[in-house]
Amino acid sequence: MRRVLRGFDQPRYTAASPNGRHAFVSDSGRHEVVTLDVVQGRVVARVAVGGPARHISVDPSGRTIWVSLGSKAEQVAVVDVSRPAAPRLVRPFRPPFLAHDVGIVPGGRHVWVSSGDRGALAVYDRRTGNVLRRLPADAPPQHVTFSGGNAYVTSGEDGTLRVQSLRDGRVLHVTRVPVGSYNVQDALGWIVTPSLDRGTFCVLDRRGTLRHRVQVAPSSHDACFVMTA
Repeated sequence: MRRVLRGFDQPRYTAASPNGRHAFVSDSGRHEVVTLDVVQGRVVARVAVGGPARHISVDPSGRTIWVSLGSKAEQVAVVDVSRPAAPRLVRPFRPPFLAHDVGIVPGGRHVWVSSGDRGALAVYDRRTGNVLRRLPADAPPQHVTFSGGNAYVTSGEDGTLRVQSLRDGRVLHVTRVPVGSYNVQDALGWIVTPSLDRGTFCVLDRRGTLRHRVQVAPSSHDACFVMTA
């Protein structure tokens, strides 16, 4: 352990900047997004976003983040982090449903927003903020990650993982996963999802085929890959 950072109320999720130096943490209790210098292990800035910040995503250039303001969020906030030490709230906006997760596609042009109150997804143009496409989904809340030309959307309530085309949103494959498999991540071309209800850790390939299912704990919440030089 290198550092313990205090001064948070309800820290939720983290997005790593492509610059390798900074990370952005949503603090739901303080209604803030917090910039961390991960090299020095310190807080360098805070910005108020107007609601209980939760899921967060940074664009590939590291200049913009989107953050949902709650688990059933009436608003999503767009924050300019082109100067990580001086983040600036650009605008909040109301999605067409109560939002849950946000994911900026690796190409940076589109953003997928999932729902916390219904079976629905919205695909946005990141630059204009316009809704390009609305898609049906399994039970809320859904979570989303990306790999190659696909989006991977989980429904923990229904126990499903959908593989969907980034080009048109078409569903390419549906895989049954343990109920409670909410959070989902791309990990070097593999898709990983832990189950909050069952304590499993599932690994799927890009086609959505379940390759491994491991029992790791009574309950497991999130997962990621740690990469070292």
